[in-house]
Amino acid sequence: MVKVGLNRVLEPAGVLPQAAWRLDARAEIAADEVRIGLQRLNLDAASFRQLSVKHGGDGAAVRAEVLDIIGTRGKMQNPVTGSGGMLIGVVEQVGPDSPLPVKPGDRVATLVSLTLTPLAVTDSLEGWDGLSEQVPARGHAILFGRSVVAVLPDDLPAELALAVFDVCGAPALTDRVVRGYDRPTVAVLGGAGKSGSLALAAARRAGARTAGIVVSATERDALTEAGLADVVAVADARDPVAVSGAVAEALGGPATVTVVCVDVPGCEHGAILATAERGTVIFFSMATSFPAAALGAEGLAADVTMLIGNGYVPGHAAFAIDLVRSVPAVRGLFESRIAGH
Repeated sequence: MVKVGLNRVLEPAGVLPQAAWRLDARAEIAADEVRIGLQRLNLDAASFRQLSVKHGGDGAAVRAEVLDIIGTRGKMQNPVTGSGGMLIGVVEQVGPDSPLPVKPGDRVATLVSLTLTPLAVTDSLEGWDGLSEQVPARGHAILFGRSVVAVLPDDLPAELALAVFDVCGAPALTDRVVRGYDRPTVAVLGGAGKSGSLALAAARRAGARTAGIVVSATERDALTEAGLADVVAVADARDPVAVSGAVAEALGGPATVTVVCVDVPGCEHGAILATAERGTVIFFSMATSFPAAALGAEGLAADVTMLIGNGYVPGHAAFAIDLVRSVPAVRGLFESRIAGH
């Protein structure tokens, strides 16, 4: 059996690395491990938002807390949101039993969460102002035999590739689900964001009529200009009645598939209410509450399938990169987001 990092768990004993409180981030690797020299971390959107709000936008305080989390836990796992992010770096050493398709010198992106990745930082994150999700960093990270990793494409800037890989599970799963319906309609909550724009592009490619639901006029204008959705509407994703009304007006009724890409809590009920009977809700936000979703669907007598996007679908990285290459509007939204930070 390929090792899954149990040798790196310091406490509590017997759990997998993602569930562990603390990991061993030593640089020496086991036979099936790979060590990566850090270049940049990409914090999960929900985690970064929580830290930024907690510290009132004080970048120095955000940086200090991220350093403390990594130093204390041996990984980047926000104790409030439970989420982490991913990273890019250069492969330094590959164990003789590693099944990962990389070699020393490859510049790679990890496609597994920082919540399960042993991580050590050596530069105090001095090149980061604490005001954006992307974090220049030096140090190392460890991948296990059952990790997922991708070599960075040569034709895309590293910052762009990192942002795409961070959410590459969303479009691939959206494509799979949408293709299971005849003449589907798709609503994407948070359609102007990273995962949202990719999900819209994937849904359209799969033949769906699409609606992007956004929180502000600014996002509405940006998404309308990009042309990724057939209809764009403004509604607070935390307001179930407003969301269901906006979706119904945009699509002429509830959506066959609703995709939640909003990084704030409280969006479960609106997504369920906006979805047709026998439809599917896909939750891609790390702010999603399972009890709120399950009990909300029960309380609304909603016969819908609910999926938690786990960030992995075979071929997901290549699928997302192809969307960025072939749909200029998607690339434009990503580049605007990166430039805005």
